[in-house]
Amino acid sequence: MSIDTWDEIRTAYQVARLGTVSGAAEVLGVHHATVIRHIDALEKRLGTRLFQRHARGYTATEAGRDLLSVAQTTEEQFGQLASRIKGQGEVVAGELVVTSIAGMAGLLTPVLAAFQEEHPAVVVRYLTDMRVFRLDYGEAHVAIRAGAVPQEPDNVVQPLMRMRSGLYASRKYIERYGLPAGEAALSAHRFIASDAADSRAPFYIWLRETVPAECITYRITEPAAAEEALRAGVGLGFFAAYRAEGDPDLVEVLPPRPEWDAPIWIVSHVDLHRTLKVQSFLAALKQAAAGWVGI
Repeated sequence: MSIDTWDEIRTAYQVARLGTVSGAAEVLGVHHATVIRHIDALEKRLGTRLFQRHARGYTATEAGRDLLSVAQTTEEQFGQLASRIKGQGEVVAGELVVTSIAGMAGLLTPVLAAFQEEHPAVVVRYLTDMRVFRLDYGEAHVAIRAGAVPQEPDNVVQPLMRMRSGLYASRKYIERYGLPAGEAALSAHRFIASDAADSRAPFYIWLRETVPAECITYRITEPAAAEEALRAGVGLGFFAAYRAEGDPDLVEVLPPRPEWDAPIWIVSHVDLHRTLKVQSFLAALKQAAAGWVGI
């Protein structure tokens, strides 16, 4: 592989990561015309389209995502090699990309902030989304996931914690509909739940088995919408216990139950798991999690 080819691959990697020519040009410190020229030359060299062009930018094709995975790993390895050549050894620097399920920012942000303070050469990218980020495509260094044990090959999976959830009502709801007098009275109330009829969240499974379907009057697709609906008083809803405790607007209807707990996992790709940056962050994360009492 020539140096010119590596420049083209690095350019394609940044376009795939950022989604725009202008963003890649800014990161690489080149003119946007250079970025376009590199992409065109690399696609011609490989004989395939790496990106779908559209009005909002560039989206990687399957071939482009494969390239992203290889380029991410290669860039990490080159960074480690450069440090060793300079006699510095591996350092904790550059981007740290962490993804998590929604609703964990309150726990993870202090950890990320403290980690960045300890390692000021690190640029943190904290991403939350409904989709599952592909670690094998280099989309993240560490993913925090909930539910069943992740099964993707070549990933290292470790338990982090169990997230406790209870059933809550806002004071607005109570003023309008009253507070249920125990579990037997739930069928006379309104509920907020996932729009996905097959949601595997343990508390939604319990809810579907406990109350009539007509009681679920407000359906959502993301946790942020569920929280807004709960606070607006449109129904009873499940909420993370650690966030509800001490909240003057929320009243506990049913306390957290073990069968409602959601296991939370730390996931990292085997190619990056042993790097100093990832190991340093995992150590900081596990140390912080040890102090999350009652969560």
